[in-house]
Amino acid sequence: RGAAAVTHGPDAAARLVAAGMRAREAEAKAGLHARCVAALDAMRRDVGGAAERAATERAATERPATECAATERAAFFVPGRIEILGKHTDYAGGRSLLCAVERGFVVVAAPRADAAVTVTDARLGETRLLALDPELAVPRGDWGAYVAACVRRVARNFPAARRGASIAFASDLPPASGMSSSSALSTAVFLALDAVNRLADDPRYRAAIPTREALAGYLGTIENGQSFGALAGDLGVGTFGGSEDHTAILCCRSGVVSRYSFAPVRAEGEIALPVDVTFVVAHSGVEAEKGAGAQALYNELSLGAQRILALWNDATGRADPSLAAAVASAPDAPARIRDVVARATPRDFTPERLRERFDQFVLESTDVIPRAAEALARGDLAAFGAQVARSQRGAETMLRNQIPETIALVALAHREGAVAASAFGAGFGGSVWALVRADGAERFAERWAAGYAREFPEAAARAVFLVTGAGPGAMRL
Repeated sequence: RGAAAVTHGPDAAARLVAAGMRAREAEAKAGLHARCVAALDAMRRDVGGAAERAATERAATERPATECAATERAAFFVPGRIEILGKHTDYAGGRSLLCAVERGFVVVAAPRADAAVTVTDARLGETRLLALDPELAVPRGDWGAYVAACVRRVARNFPAARRGASIAFASDLPPASGMSSSSALSTAVFLALDAVNRLADDPRYRAAIPTREALAGYLGTIENGQSFGALAGDLGVGTFGGSEDHTAILCCRSGVVSRYSFAPVRAEGEIALPVDVTFVVAHSGVEAEKGAGAQALYNELSLGAQRILALWNDATGRADPSLAAAVASAPDAPARIRDVVARATPRDFTPERLRERFDQFVLESTDVIPRAAEALARGDLAAFGAQVARSQRGAETMLRNQIPETIALVALAHREGAVAASAFGAGFGGSVWALVRADGAERFAERWAAGYAREFPEAAARAVFLVTGAGPGAMRL
């Protein structure tokens, strides 16, 4: 852990290939790495210039760090993810099937001599000037919210961490696509601050975050604002989500599908993805920006799960910590929870809406995912696809978080011969994954895109279709 001499692009590509990434994708990340190094060099040449002066003036400086050599850098690859199954289950303590994608963020960071944090998008040239300050303001509406929430939370939870950083990132992950670009960015910034400040040496860190799964849980609370053990909660970014995204980003491995349950994060096993299939992902062209326009719709699903749990605990005198724990509390608990919901008269939800929300959670977490995992493990792709189809129907009819574009993409994928296909992520936009034969994946993507363009030409003009294997989780380069 901590800062180290940065590697060159070819070395970064070799490390990614060794971790299981396809060579073509690894070379693309080497290109992003080179952009980050160039952007970081430009920032450091600007020491004394307007940008660095502004950052320094805004920084908290009560514990300035010693000057560090320009070569003391840390570099990371942080991927996006596919939620294969697990629609709105994680924050309720349910389970998911996950994998990382081969696209994501490359970030390069160098320590500063003060408590300023400069974060630059090396592709767009946009920069945020921040202070490693527990009172840092958190803006709303763009990528700066995730960066600021992370910087502020680190400053609050780890008072000894006052060494600033110059951070450059570059991404080939479509933004607001449902592949967790925002959570990947937040994770990348945290890893950079961790490296520069050696957070893992802090007793507070070691006590609260002993494992990679625990780190995923903590990073989820940076976004939702909750506390994590003794690490007090804070503002967050306004979404009431869980830690599924961060778990996939940090913990998934190449070539496998990972099964996790949540609240807290618990690994339930891995399933090797058959070598003759791969994923094609279609970003619908309709943004799934849960930090902006769709936030209220996203949060309604989370609040519904919270309301069901509160009604159950009030009716029974129990203190179950999650909806999943309530469901598992007794063999007849699901039926009893449905009775509690049917008698409820909450002002913010109808009983029918809470019943739909509960039925979808139970279907997805306790029935579909175990059956799908078993089918995939025994190589029965037809049975796996059937379970995925049940999940998609639940999203359309019970979650009601699908839009015409994502529904059509699922239907088109099946029409073109996909083994399985489903929308994923927060919903209300975003992406659809399709599992297809690897030797025809590129042709499948072309046909899928053409069919989508015929049905939704306006959205298709913004859509992105990409082929990806189950890639490596976040790693040091």
